[in-house]
Amino acid sequence: MAKSYKQINQEQRQFGSAYRKESPATMNAFLALHKAAMVDGAVSIKHKELIATGIAIAARCDGCIGSHVAAALKAGATKQELVETIDVAVLMGGGPAVIYGTQALAAVEELSAE
Repeated sequence: MAKSYKQINQEQRQFGSAYRKESPATMNAFLALHKAAMVDGAVSIKHKELIATGIAIAARCDGCIGSHVAAALKAGATKQELVETIDVAVLMGGGPAVIYGTQALAAVEELSAE
């Protein structure tokens, strides 16, 4: 059965919200770090999200792939930019990255159709 990155993103938002209720200091600190790191600067938000997508593939993190592909698309990344990001992640990650890279492409297809 294929993964649904829309569903993964929705579930992860629910899981994150539940965790934030249980451990607000930790989750708020993480969210503050995310906010601080993902601002336009010398590197644009789009490029930061492309970097995060590549790392998500190499780390084999489904929730990270869904989240950062969606954010990259929102920041204006094109399908081709995401495919080339997947290419670099595959280069750096070897065989296991091929599997997650192909799954990231499925996320691009699904989430860019919105």
